[in-house]
Amino acid sequence: MKAVITVLGKDSVGILSKVSTACAEVGVNIIEVTQSVLQDMFAMIMLADIGSATVAFDQLQKNLEKVGEDNNLKIHVMHEDIFNSMHKI
Repeated sequence: MKAVITVLGKDSVGILSKVSTACAEVGVNIIEVTQSVLQDMFAMIMLADIGSATVAFDQLQKNLEKVGEDNNLKIHVMHEDIFNSMHKI
């Protein structure tokens, strides 16, 4: 199982580290990352393997939303099945 994690906010040192650490702490493996800084805005999309997560999906969402709140970021976690359903033609 996979999830798509998006992160948006004002650029600052350590964003990737904070998000990936929160994932690693609950057994979520980051598969791919793309990030950009547009002027002072940070944007990142991660593809994560949640198959070995030690918490339920909704708890992972809450954990990452808390990381976002603590760092003035908007973090959204979407299950792969929902993502695929939304993008089917």
